[in-house]
Amino acid sequence: MGRHGTIAGRKAAQDSKRAAVFTKYARLITVAAKAGGDPDYNPSLRQAIDKAKGIGMPNDNIARAIKKGTGELGGESYETVTFEGYGAGGVAVIVETLTDNRNRTTASVKHAFDKYNGNFGVPGCVSYMFSRKGVFVFDKEEGVTEDQLMEVALEAGADDIIEYEDSFEVVCEPDAFTAVSDALKEAGINPMEADVEMVPSVESTPTDASAIKSLKKMIEILEDDDDVQKVYTNCTLDLYEE
Repeated sequence: MGRHGTIAGRKAAQDSKRAAVFTKYARLITVAAKAGGDPDYNPSLRQAIDKAKGIGMPNDNIARAIKKGTGELGGESYETVTFEGYGAGGVAVIVETLTDNRNRTTASVKHAFDKYNGNFGVPGCVSYMFSRKGVFVFDKEEGVTEDQLMEVALEAGADDIIEYEDSFEVVCEPDAFTAVSDALKEAGINPMEADVEMVPSVESTPTDASAIKSLKKMIEILEDDDDVQKVYTNCTLDLYEE
C-alpha cells in the first residue's frame, strides 16, 4: 500500500495541467454544493474548497462554482461515473469521473484503454484490489517531522504514517478524514495533498518497457480529460517520471 511517484514528479504534473485541474475542482465544488453552499455545514464542500485553494484556484472561481451548485447560477448537472479495467502490463486502473454526458465519457475512457493496449472492464473487476482511505501527503522540504505527525494525526484518529524518500504520508479511514484534517490545520501542519483515495492492497510491477510506455501514455490521456477527476493504479512504478 502507498503512494507511487516523487513529490517533484507530482508537482510537475500538476503544474503542467493547472488550468485543467481548475476545471476539475470547479466541477467537484459544484457537485458538493448541491448539498448546501455553506462549507461549515457541508464537509464535502469544505474538502473540495480546501483542495482547490491548495492548488491556487482563485476565490472568484470557487464562489462561482458554489453558486452553480446551489442554483444561484445556471450550470450543467454532473453525475459520478467510475470505470475499471487493466492497463498495459496488467496494471489495475480505476477512473473516477464527473460528467454531464455519460455516453461521451464512457466512449472517451474506453478509447484510451483500447488505444494503449489496456482492457476496459466491468464494474468490480479491479476495485476489490483497492480500499478507500483518507490520505495526506507532506513534502519533507516543508520541514514537517514524523514526530509532529505522530503527535497530531495519530491522536486525531489516523491509522498509519508512512515515510518515503521525499515525503510522509498519513493514512486514515474515510470517516476519520475530517477529524484528522481539522487537527492538522489547527496545529499549522499543511499537507501538499489531502483526499479520500483508492489505495491498492495488491500491487503490480510491469517490467516490459513498451508496456510501461503505453501505461504512462494512457494515464496521461485520461488525466487530460476534463471529465476525469482521478485515475488510480496499483502500479509500483513512478508513472510521472520522464
